[in-house]
Amino acid sequence: MRLASVAAHFGRDIDRSLQKMAGIVADARAAAVDLLVFPDATLGGYLSDLRHPDAHALPPALREDSFEVGRVIAMAGDMVVCFGYTEDAGIGLDGEQVHYNAALCVTGDGVLGRHRKVHQPAGEALVYRAGDVFAAFDTPVGRLGMLIDYDKTFPESARSLALDGAHVVACLSAWPASVTDRASRLPQDRQSRLFDLYDSARAAENQIVWISSNQTGVMGGLRFLGQAKVVGPGGDVLARTWSKGALAVAEVDVEAEITRSRRLLHHLDERAPASYVVAMRGES
Repeated sequence: MRLASVAAHFGRDIDRSLQKMAGIVADARAAAVDLLVFPDATLGGYLSDLRHPDAHALPPALREDSFEVGRVIAMAGDMVVCFGYTEDAGIGLDGEQVHYNAALCVTGDGVLGRHRKVHQPAGEALVYRAGDVFAAFDTPVGRLGMLIDYDKTFPESARSLALDGAHVVACLSAWPASVTDRASRLPQDRQSRLFDLYDSARAAENQIVWISSNQTGVMGGLRFLGQAKVVGPGGDVLARTWSKGALAVAEVDVEAEITRSRRLLHHLDERAPASYVVAMRGES
């Protein structure tokens, strides 16, 4: 199976984003890619300020059945494609408009799976509602799960997907350099190191194949890291990009690699759930 992860910049102009996506899909198809993972916020871009989002400059929100999502489905064809967008989920029970930072997995046949970002950093909760579930789903390339950037900071997120049978996890990011302690060079940035660390750790601790995409370039006050990659079940990086736009492509026999990694030590089977703290001590 040929897996590919995208590092690229996607801004507010959805028509331009769709054109860029079509070009990348064409390149991936020429490279015989089976699964292509775009970054978070592919359609419409991400926030421009994490601490104080500007209500007048937010990403455009789309419904799952929108024309724009249909365009991505059409261009996917027989390829499995994951991408991020701001989901318009209609009016909530509280009478307020509900938006999610969301991801879809599609082929030309339609939507295969979806994810709404659960963990929210800084001011993101001012713009988006939080999702509340991690669930794997079946695709032509096997059982797959999706996460959105900050979700990967929490080991329980990827572990939930692995326990639900996902052998491949796609983590779509709009992950910026540090906004409080920015380094002069991106590779030396604290967030750059954490981004790579989480990718390898989540793959290795669950013995799965991990596909990590990310935005590049600048959006408002945020400078995105890039660093898209494909990681094997031992935490080894099989293909990667750096800070500029590019495609990381790796050919992986997913089932064979996972079987080999779990032959002696099977982390999911060898857990000891009865020994883990389920609630904070003192809580009822």
